[in-house]
Amino acid sequence: MKIGVTGIGSWPGEDFAAVQRMLLGELAEAPDVPYLPELPSRGVWSDMIGRAAALITEFGLDLQPAGWRVTDASGIDHRRAKARWREDLDLLEEVAQGYAGPFKISVTGPWTLAAMIERPRGDRMLADHGARRDLAGALAEGIAAAVSELQRRLPDLALTLQVDEPLLPRVRAGRIRTASGFSRFRSVDLPELSGVLTDTLETARAAYTGTLTTALHCCAPGLDPELVDTAGFDAVSLPGDLMDSAALDRLGPGIEAGHALWLGIAPTHVLDQPLRPDRLAELVLKVLRPLELGEVWTDRLLLTPACGLAGWTERPAITLLRNLREAAAIVGDELGR
Repeated sequence: MKIGVTGIGSWPGEDFAAVQRMLLGELAEAPDVPYLPELPSRGVWSDMIGRAAALITEFGLDLQPAGWRVTDASGIDHRRAKARWREDLDLLEEVAQGYAGPFKISVTGPWTLAAMIERPRGDRMLADHGARRDLAGALAEGIAAAVSELQRRLPDLALTLQVDEPLLPRVRAGRIRTASGFSRFRSVDLPELSGVLTDTLETARAAYTGTLTTALHCCAPGLDPELVDTAGFDAVSLPGDLMDSAALDRLGPGIEAGHALWLGIAPTHVLDQPLRPDRLAELVLKVLRPLELGEVWTDRLLLTPACGLAGWTERPAITLLRNLREAAAIVGDELGR
């Protein structure tokens, strides 16, 4: 029995081609899933918000002291983010020639983006129903274009789309503060939350020939598993330290129904300190055994870091990835007995 490994998104370093080549090499053997890295050390144009901004072409954005803001025309930083995205695609196409198999891209989701990007006259897009729908629609079209272009450039890739929503639980609970800091935006109800996510997935799937696997990643507590069901995701990606008994009870039915679980079992909050493979395996088994799902579903299990690896240095990050692969082999042996 073999369990796969993948990463979350951000990675240390500034040399995109070298990092991408390394990830394709380290995760080349199925069921591992290599992925397109984010390199935030290169600047705000390459972090999770900057990369999502690069995909938006329906309206302009500019970088202000408070962050990204919608503008009449693209500012220099928006144009730079777009140029960086094109460069990364060119380098990926060059590095990945000859590779056929699973491959993952990650994109900041519409709700986290709405909580981070400002309207033209200030405060977040989240504040206005129409504004956040427009932003979500523009992002969906941008993701669809990216998925389509990746398939055109590298048709032998079997793509997975990871939607990063670290702020989703706070949006749902009405815990995002306004720009003044003195009040909070109103909570968003479940139908609107799931409807926007569904539209994002459906737009991306319509642009892709074949099966586009999708996963919702959230590294913050409080994610409602019902969103995974209602929005139409194939997988949920969560840190292992959030997997208490209540979370397992809520996730169990979805896993039984066919959802995949991406388990963020390798802690990332202490920089450059990867856990040993045997310790990682212990943590995985501690989470899995209470589920009592048997071994047949392990083809839907991936082990990941708890979150991205921005702030780490490269050698410990590679060690973490290799330790995860060794832990996956140990867990596979244990569950196969």
